[in-house]
Amino acid sequence: MLVIDETGTQLGTMNTNEAVKLATDKELDLVEVAAASSPPVCRILDYGKFRYHNTRKERESKKDQKSKNSNVLKEVRFKPRIGEHDKMAKIRKVQSLLASGSKVKVSVMFRGREITHPETGMAVLKSVADEIANQAAMDKRPGFEGRFLTMTLSPVKNKVASSTTEI
Repeated sequence: MLVIDETGTQLGTMNTNEAVKLATDKELDLVEVAAASSPPVCRILDYGKFRYHNTRKERESKKDQKSKNSNVLKEVRFKPRIGEHDKMAKIRKVQSLLASGSKVKVSVMFRGREITHPETGMAVLKSVADEIANQAAMDKRPGFEGRFLTMTLSPVKNKVASSTTEI
């Protein structure tokens, strides 16, 4: 087997007993890193430290994957008889979700006989759309999904160059 020491220098090929004795003399572990190669490659290292660094790398790669996948669909629910202050708080939540790059599903939940007056839900969705008109584009127009009246919004990039007025 090919043996590599803790500093990364190749010690050459040696039999298993010699490699194990060398590792125990240095109070380290002999770890097989490439079993499929010919000859197999082993490293002399601290196995606990090796596992710690591998788990840190995996955790960092998972964190990067999560942040790259920020284009997820989030939902904010309203009710048709929502108060003005509550509606503004939820609109701010929609704006922050859009600013983070997520698509937002805005839905109005009807309970009981509220479903007989869909115009109240449409008024809520219209006021939400009016408040965030410059930050979002409507992907899906308002429509019913069971007892929910929903619309889907996606973030829009700010166009600084096109927003300037011509003289």
